[in-house]
Amino acid sequence: MGSPFDVPVAELRRRTSLKWHTYPQDVLPAFVAEMDVRPLDAVVSAVHGALLSGDTGYEAGPASPRGTAYAEAFADFASRHHGWDVPVDRTRLVPDVMLGAVEVIRLVSGPGDAVVINPPVYPPFRSFLEHAGRRVVTAPLTPAGRLDLDALDRAFAGARAYLLCHPHNPTGTLHTADELRAVGDLATRHGVRVVADEIHAPLFVGDEAFVPTTTVIPDAIALHSASKAFNLAGLKTAVAVPGPAADDLTHLPEIVGHGVSHVASIAHQAAYRHGHAWLADVRASIRRHQQMVDDALTERLPSARWRRPEATYFAWLDVRDTPAVAGSGTDPARLLLHRGRLAVNPGPTFGDEGAGHVRLNLATSPEILADALDRLVRTLAARA
Repeated sequence: MGSPFDVPVAELRRRTSLKWHTYPQDVLPAFVAEMDVRPLDAVVSAVHGALLSGDTGYEAGPASPRGTAYAEAFADFASRHHGWDVPVDRTRLVPDVMLGAVEVIRLVSGPGDAVVINPPVYPPFRSFLEHAGRRVVTAPLTPAGRLDLDALDRAFAGARAYLLCHPHNPTGTLHTADELRAVGDLATRHGVRVVADEIHAPLFVGDEAFVPTTTVIPDAIALHSASKAFNLAGLKTAVAVPGPAADDLTHLPEIVGHGVSHVASIAHQAAYRHGHAWLADVRASIRRHQQMVDDALTERLPSARWRRPEATYFAWLDVRDTPAVAGSGTDPARLLLHRGRLAVNPGPTFGDEGAGHVRLNLATSPEILADALDRLVRTLAARA
């Protein structure tokens, strides 16, 4: 049996989602966080069965005997992959990770309060927080892509909440238990509540394991979903998991759960319960794809820099010193799109700290990734 990424380009172009229908057909898309994978058979069967039987109604609420089915499936998965004892009865379902994060932020802060983020970071962090009426304060990562505790200490002064990205998107950094512990100490000192987006947690691909935030910071609240690891972004749902000292989810408005898709819940439960071998193949493929990036940059574009990610399926590339960009003020993502016909995420969309960087999606077949890397190298190796 081949890799889940063995999907021909022609088949991918028949898909109707965002990735393959944003740009003209001569542009190779390597931007949005969709994976070019064949779906997990168990998910297909579960959704097909739900549709055949007409099980397309509303998701059971927390008071129902079936109301914890999603959390139970996630808890089994988290125990197996993270050694984490998830408090099932204290979780709440939310429509997706970002909407859930915003609802939790509403619980632990008020309108106009400051919420801290760590750029370069997933662009919706800023836009969702601002839409929720919160004031965004930044504590940029260090040049090595780690949490900057001094910057956090300064940013936490006067803040009410901290939206943590763990694993970090776009850098693929896994925060260590010691880092999380230090964050928790700072947060306690300043009266800041930690809310963690942990959507990429299953995609740890380095030597270090994922450490759940709530196992280190007792009053933190984390958001999880199968959507990234199992390519289910079009089937939205997620779960909010409180730390042992966090009781805020009891106050989450009942209406929040109305946005949860029942069919999505069925799909995610199937992924969590039956996707272990499939996910192992995905992780192994991502590690091989990281090696392809290493080889291409080392051999053909040594002026580009990156740190091999510990998690996620992204490559965060510093291309400021490449021949096409150095000293020219050229936007590398725009250059790659118009000259290389390669669509990547522009670094500045992740914050000012992303200037001169691009994010490349590695979750595709080796053949497509080889084409993407060739377009990237040829474009950036040529002087402007």
